[in-house]
Amino acid sequence: MSEQAKGKSIEEKQYLLRFNAATESHLHVLSADTCMTKCPDKLCTIFCPAEVYKWEEIRMHVGYEGCHECGSCRIGCPHENIKWEYPKGGHGIVFRLG
Repeated sequence: MSEQAKGKSIEEKQYLLRFNAATESHLHVLSADTCMTKCPDKLCTIFCPAEVYKWEEIRMHVGYEGCHECGSCRIGCPHENIKWEYPKGGHGIVFRLG
């Protein structure tokens, strides 16, 4: 790890990431009704390290552009209500060494 990255918070380290966002999302909430009626805690808004998921009154907003492609949402949703795919070729997160 570089001297520059040592001692930085998660938020500071995430700021160093770069994204090449596609025009279409690779993340899909399959049923807004499931989020509304079966998931009172909206767990994806808690466990996603990139804070991609935000509950907005009656639906889940998905800010796919900042996805870290970790797959947490694919396995963490207790209702299997999120479809996660890799972004189309050449798009997604770009990691930097350091």
